[in-house]
Amino acid sequence: MLSQGSPSRLGGRFGAASFLACYTRWTLDFRYIAIEGPLGVGKSALADQLGARFDATVVLDETDNPFLADFYDERPGAGFQAQLFYTLARHRQQSSLRQRDLFSQLTICDYLFERDKIYAYLNLDDNELFIYQRLYELLVPDLLTPDLVIYLQAPTDVLRRRLRERPRTDGDPPIPEDRYVRELNEAYNHFFFHYSASPLLVVETSQFDLTWGEEAVEDIERQIRGMGKGTRYYVPRQC
Repeated sequence: MLSQGSPSRLGGRFGAASFLACYTRWTLDFRYIAIEGPLGVGKSALADQLGARFDATVVLDETDNPFLADFYDERPGAGFQAQLFYTLARHRQQSSLRQRDLFSQLTICDYLFERDKIYAYLNLDDNELFIYQRLYELLVPDLLTPDLVIYLQAPTDVLRRRLRERPRTDGDPPIPEDRYVRELNEAYNHFFFHYSASPLLVVETSQFDLTWGEEAVEDIERQIRGMGKGTRYYVPRQC
């Protein structure tokens, strides 16, 4: 007798394409994947491409923030307001993941909640950071830890170039100063050098086209499928 998850039954019920997507999910060791990295490294695009490839639920960071313009204008206190807004919005979004059945649907998120600490330590003064840290400690126990984190890495000069070349609209925030990009990149590298909460795949993206075409996504998929515990570094060969 055929089991409920057999290829014959699923193929007949959903069709070959749906069966292959289901089979991909079931043969993947990870149910919840988070993608991280600094500005200009291609997190959202990769999340979308992997989501389509694995037939996954894709969770994208909510980028709208009413305090962001004041932060870029360097209005006093705006950095703290913008940080709290982002943290609470991401907490609400991440909390909703607990209500989902992660065993039946692979979830790919284009950020890690802990990223907020990176930006907080970079943007807040000591008094603001003291208050922020207390709030963070109250919020983080509610959240799920990803089964796998993919950290997209690039040298600072590459990030600067990508940010300058990125298509822009009138509503986009200004391009960060070079100093800020450098400090942010260094903070990310420091954070992930010490990260151990889940398996970590570090991908050096300098040789990738961040439209994440078929070949690039296949490379990332191979690395994901080969992941075990601990940290793996992947530097693609230059063509």
